[in-house]
Amino acid sequence: MDILSNLKYAKGSVKSKKRIGRGEGTGRGGTATKGMNGQRSRSGFKSRAWFEGGQMPLQRRVPKRGFNHIFKIYYQVVNVSRLQQLADSGKLEDGAINAAVLFKNKVISKAAAPYKILGNGEIKAKLDIEAHKFSASAKEKIEAVGGTIKEIKD
Repeated sequence: MDILSNLKYAKGSVKSKKRIGRGEGTGRGGTATKGMNGQRSRSGFKSRAWFEGGQMPLQRRVPKRGFNHIFKIYYQVVNVSRLQQLADSGKLEDGAINAAVLFKNKVISKAAAPYKILGNGEIKAKLDIEAHKFSASAKEKIEAVGGTIKEIKD
């Protein structure tokens, strides 16, 4: 009958901790399992995760592709159909649309980043829209229903 006080680990399931660098009598003396000479065998050795022992690093070995334009402006995109949805849902005050309104309604992900209004879809509401850029079709559709556009200059 097993009582909690009589329980024991199965034979061979528990090993004693490997005590390194505690003399020759332990069987792990001398090099203390660190092998022979070299940087990694010295005390105080530290290595960065990306260090490859002087080998050409992976980041420099892998070929680079294409061209990365560092001055390119990436616009967040908003279609006029999405603006119409906002107008229909009653989430706009006095028909004014700007970055704060679009960010609050989760139409754009960053209020500070530039955004562009595109002409995909239909718009019936008369809106005053403020944006960094407008496509030609978006301008045409907004002005056709009597809305106003204002381009933000940075």
